[in-house]
Amino acid sequence: MKIGNRRQFLKTSAALAAGTAVMRSSVAAAFADQSQSAQAATKLIQFEYADVQLLDGPMLEQFRQNVALFLNLPDDNLLKPFRQLAGQAAPGEDMGGWYSPSGEFDPPRNMTGYIPGHSFGQYLSGLARAYAVTGDKAVQEKVHGLVAGFAPTVTTKFYDGYCIPAYTFDKTNCGLIDAHQFAGDPMALAVLNKATDAVLPWLPEKALNREEMMARPHKNIAFTWDETYTLPENFYLGYQRGAGARYRQLAQRFLQDDTYLGPLSENRNVLPGQHAYSHVNALCSAMQSYLTDNSVKHLDAARNGFRFVVEQSFATGGWGPDESFRNPGTDELAKTLHTSHSSFETPCGAYGHFKIARYLMRVTGESTYGDSMEAVLYNTILGARPIRPDGISFYYADYNMDAKKIDYEQKWPCCSGTFPQLTADYGISSYFRAPKGIYVNLYVPSRVTWRQGNARVTLTQETSYPNIGETALRLKMDRSERFVIALRVPAWAGKQTVVHVNGKPAASALRAGAWAELDREWKDGDRVEFSIDMPLRLVPLDAQHANLVALLHGPVALFGIEPGTRRMTQKQMLEAQRVSSSSGEWEVATDQGKIRMKAYPAITNESYRLYQET
Repeated sequence: MKIGNRRQFLKTSAALAAGTAVMRSSVAAAFADQSQSAQAATKLIQFEYADVQLLDGPMLEQFRQNVALFLNLPDDNLLKPFRQLAGQAAPGEDMGGWYSPSGEFDPPRNMTGYIPGHSFGQYLSGLARAYAVTGDKAVQEKVHGLVAGFAPTVTTKFYDGYCIPAYTFDKTNCGLIDAHQFAGDPMALAVLNKATDAVLPWLPEKALNREEMMARPHKNIAFTWDETYTLPENFYLGYQRGAGARYRQLAQRFLQDDTYLGPLSENRNVLPGQHAYSHVNALCSAMQSYLTDNSVKHLDAARNGFRFVVEQSFATGGWGPDESFRNPGTDELAKTLHTSHSSFETPCGAYGHFKIARYLMRVTGESTYGDSMEAVLYNTILGARPIRPDGISFYYADYNMDAKKIDYEQKWPCCSGTFPQLTADYGISSYFRAPKGIYVNLYVPSRVTWRQGNARVTLTQETSYPNIGETALRLKMDRSERFVIALRVPAWAGKQTVVHVNGKPAASALRAGAWAELDREWKDGDRVEFSIDMPLRLVPLDAQHANLVALLHGPVALFGIEPGTRRMTQKQMLEAQRVSSSSGEWEVATDQGKIRMKAYPAITNESYRLYQET
């Protein structure tokens, strides 16, 4: 960005800020009143990014890989499609795939050049969150440089002929509000207002489903794929973070109440046939409607919708084969085990799943939302291959009866954007707060620090879970304080699950599917040891297919490796023997020889099978 242009933009931004100062102060005051009532309806509180630090383990490794990748991508490459479509000089290299404009785009046969610049906002968001986690100034400078470089490219011309404007703008919105909130970017909200002005002429009057999009004139099929119903979540967040009152109004305008959230609030399952990830993501918009506007109807929609998703999930926690929900009570889901290799849109689906589960856990305080999060964590996203430097990314988990791990053929798809956002969120998904204490949701190597009453507390979690069910939590405190440490007891936990405090059995009663609340005066050096009984269990695909079962050890689905035509009985599966506790590998003895069983992250290039026909 030229110095003169930057100065002019900053001058314009200052004038905009001055002209709206009074309006924003009144909006902030109004929101403060609303946030108090929203907080009263929220049983748990999310930690700040900086409060939780991951320790050595696969989650930290994924987080570091993603930060390093996007930190080192040249700004000119990331900004190139915006400069090109704005008719400006565009130095740098084409990133290719979905990200760069291309005359080859011919959906659905050729997706090259599908959505130029679509994931820029997600990369910006992931970096901003990473800065909030680490405090790394190089990451903050990267965020500020990208915002400054993006600002002069913002023009309504960008969306002329663009197939799905709401889809890309929603990600831009998220990136800019995160740059403001988590990386302290001084330009981000002014750039957001300009970007909003640029996209509004290209948006419909309300959220449209795909049938309504199909009824409109369209150049090709891709023009019917826009996702206006996901816009409200980030519009609400923009309003909350000071972008202006119009963002709340825009959020309300694009809530898809007529054909989606309204029926869900009445407990009608309208998910079958819908695009899976985006409609789970739209449940997050419903949650923001509840948190901002106190709409109980939208809370009901989100709770019912998420329940419908879980009810047709695979044993891994994944859902939406071929990116579509199926009709319950039919053979549709079972048939995909033979017809599809695109069983779960992994980084996108995991990101959406973690978000909606966090929202619902915060509001309801119910521990079982954490059960679904850890299933998705250990059985899907931790088994995703890293994004390659050229943008080739892992996209689909495969649950076919003859499955393989493969990467997506196009560079920089949507899953390359949600992956860095998700890994930056690992820490804030692991713990929650309440006035009475801390709630431990995920059993992962990590450290969380907070102030409880008059004490500054650091809780360090040491664990090899889920390979083994043992977790130790050690407290460091500057003074003693009474509070609750609540441990999530998974719904599948066996009867031998126990808690010890400083070597002695805890008095708290343990109940599967609930929180175990340890209420006592804690002091420096106290240690909690949580031993979760993780029985082997069989999980059928659904109620109609009790003979199609997956073997799980605690939260971990075990996949048959290169099973060929060999079959296992249910009795043989439940008699599986552990080969290695460090790798989580098991063996099942069958009439035709032994079959190795592995957790999803341990699978490399082998063929595998999740469900066994018994």
